[in-house]
Amino acid sequence: MIATELAPTRPRGPTAPTPRLRLPQGLRDVLDFTLPPELEAHEPPEARGLARDGVRLLVSYRANDWIVHARFHELPSFLRAGDLVVVNDSGTLPAALPAATTDGTSLALHLSTHLVADLWVVEPRHLPAPAPQTLTLPGTGRAALLTPYHDSRRLWIARLDLGAPLTAYLARWGKPIAYPYVRGEWPLAMYQTVYAGEPGSAEMPSAGRAFTHDVLDRLRAKGIGVARLTLHTGVASLEHDEPPYEEAYYVPAETAEAVQAAKAAGGRVIAVGTTVVRALESAADADGRVIATRGWTDLVVTPERGVRVVDALLTGFHEPRASHLAMLEAIAGRAHLERTYRAALAAGYLWHEFGDLHLIL
Repeated sequence: MIATELAPTRPRGPTAPTPRLRLPQGLRDVLDFTLPPELEAHEPPEARGLARDGVRLLVSYRANDWIVHARFHELPSFLRAGDLVVVNDSGTLPAALPAATTDGTSLALHLSTHLVADLWVVEPRHLPAPAPQTLTLPGTGRAALLTPYHDSRRLWIARLDLGAPLTAYLARWGKPIAYPYVRGEWPLAMYQTVYAGEPGSAEMPSAGRAFTHDVLDRLRAKGIGVARLTLHTGVASLEHDEPPYEEAYYVPAETAEAVQAAKAAGGRVIAVGTTVVRALESAADADGRVIATRGWTDLVVTPERGVRVVDALLTGFHEPRASHLAMLEAIAGRAHLERTYRAALAAGYLWHEFGDLHLIL
């Protein structure tokens, strides 16, 4: 390692009103910078000759702005006995489907969020004529676009008629959602964490991708707890003026108890990814006590709102002006966040789901 000192609401159904989603104050002035194309991770680290836990890890200390450059397999050395690492065990769906409009135009349909029964929030990618219509899917599948989701310009509430159970249909016809910066096609296993459980996420909770069973075993051997929760992530390709939307989550009783026990003993709660922050903060009462919860959250963590539960965060590097940067600022502060991102850019860290990681302590 190298040390461097740097100067719950449930989504509304299609017949309910769809009020405008107002952009929270803390999302109107998020960190902006230029991301060079060469710092985009174009393929999984395994394709770059690295082990899953061999990606780079930038560790930053808020108290003094100290920065350490390391590898992810060194994670246990930066934590201490009594800390609690909380992961999101939502499994990734092969949520991208080929589709065609009523006039035969081909496009990709991304399944984002399951609402109820056969209703989903979906993203028809580059829909040529945004209007209610029925898209043709592989086999006998159909997706009826009913109404825009809230006032989104790209998300729709759709009724799916797949002609088969969802899991079987997606296993046959679906692929992992991938964006243009990813070169080639990669199997679903490349988009799963080693502790993935129930499938439900449109996109991988990618902050946890670098974990291996060896890293998890070494954390536990050092007296560092590992707890799980579930938050099913939707599609992440938000517009710059679009706030995060509702997501389903579950914080089990044993995780709520583990958080309270760690805090009572003076340990730190380390969230693995922004999804874990959102779930824990949504499950907390006004005093910061985490309560076992199952529901939907529309919480947006901003510097104005702050955090009540999370003490540290392991996360990827986020795109310029991404809404997640407001959450990072709520935890780290603007000045520290600016320092760390300057360091990451200068040192050539890689962005996106197959990229490197940042541990904020």
